[in-house]
Amino acid sequence: MANHKSAKKRIRANESKRLANRYFTKTMRNALKDIRLTSEKAVAEEKLPKVTSLIDKLSKKGIIHKNKAANLKSGLALKIGHL
Repeated sequence: MANHKSAKKRIRANESKRLANRYFTKTMRNALKDIRLTSEKAVAEEKLPKVTSLIDKLSKKGIIHKNKAANLKSGLALKIGHL
């Protein structure tokens, strides 16, 4: 266990950040699943900007890697294009 005051603070901070990252990542995964399971093109096109924005925000915060964000957005665009 940590002995220094700063190390104890880092443990507390890391735990709160971990929980926040889990929340944002799960939210993103749910949004991706929702748009992937949509069978109507018009509905999927309507949801795409919101999901893309969410992915960009997570990438900017460093929760997901920028290449993963690009890969996810590209895959969604291809899927919607083929509906």
